[in-house]
Amino acid sequence: MFGLDFLNPERLWVLMLLPLLVLVYVLVLLRKKKTGMRYTNTTILSRVVPRQSQWRRHLAVGLSLAALIALGLAWARPNGVELVPRERATVVLVIDISQSMQATDVKPNRLDAAKQAALSFVKALPAKYNLALVSLSGNPSVRLPPTTDRVMAQQAVSSLKVQDSTSVGEAVYTALSALQMAPKGEDGSVAPGAIVLLSDGQNTSGRSPAQAAAAAKKASVPIYTIAYGTQNGYVDLDGKREPVPPDAALLQSLSGATGGRSFTAEDLSQLNRVYDNIRSEVGQVEVKKETTALWAGYGLAFAVVAALAAVSLGARWP
Repeated sequence: MFGLDFLNPERLWVLMLLPLLVLVYVLVLLRKKKTGMRYTNTTILSRVVPRQSQWRRHLAVGLSLAALIALGLAWARPNGVELVPRERATVVLVIDISQSMQATDVKPNRLDAAKQAALSFVKALPAKYNLALVSLSGNPSVRLPPTTDRVMAQQAVSSLKVQDSTSVGEAVYTALSALQMAPKGEDGSVAPGAIVLLSDGQNTSGRSPAQAAAAAKKASVPIYTIAYGTQNGYVDLDGKREPVPPDAALLQSLSGATGGRSFTAEDLSQLNRVYDNIRSEVGQVEVKKETTALWAGYGLAFAVVAALAAVSLGARWP
């Protein structure tokens, strides 16, 4: 009910009394209307008894019912979801360095702009987070194993250079292997991991992205994808102009299959905003928290307003 879990759901039976209260209220209104029809001359009566506002009466009753609903939910001890910062995590940043990243539809070119945005992302990650870097090409490789050393991470990003081909599926497998290199906590636990994959092209070699997505899902590793570049992007290879639009559908299937999210970015400012969103999502975790006090507060607030509305019914305003 209401998207909530309850510690004592059996207490929700009390809400079944509300339809009965509404029925009683309707019956009282009908009886009062029938009684009022017996008096044909209401001029003298209206001078003695002030006429009550119908909408204020209904408002007072409606607010009273809302208060009862909120208090009934509070009695059942609801559990809500709160986003809290993760203490530690491992993020694998996968950056496409295929030939298509030389396209200049993103200034000065796709790769240089991607590196600039990645450097900002690296700097903004929480200090306790491990970061790994994987280059995406025909031969994906771990350029930086998981580390908290941000200087090394920035150097690794800055050193990326263009290579041939695009193996998206193999890059995901490489990122999963990089996650296995992450140091464990003092208690021996493994920090949660996530993959952030930026690419502008289609898969051209290696194992299929669908197989890689299945492996990531099995490992409970979400993949956040960024389809990078415009539909008008192109590169000149061997004297021939090749269009290089991003394959948004492929990347969306990767993220959707693993519980991550897919984004698109056509310029540097959009890419920076995407990285901000991803950093926020990766850096927070949903934690269940009892919200009894919150719902009791709602009930009290409705009850106070209902009381004020009821008092206004009997007040004689100048």
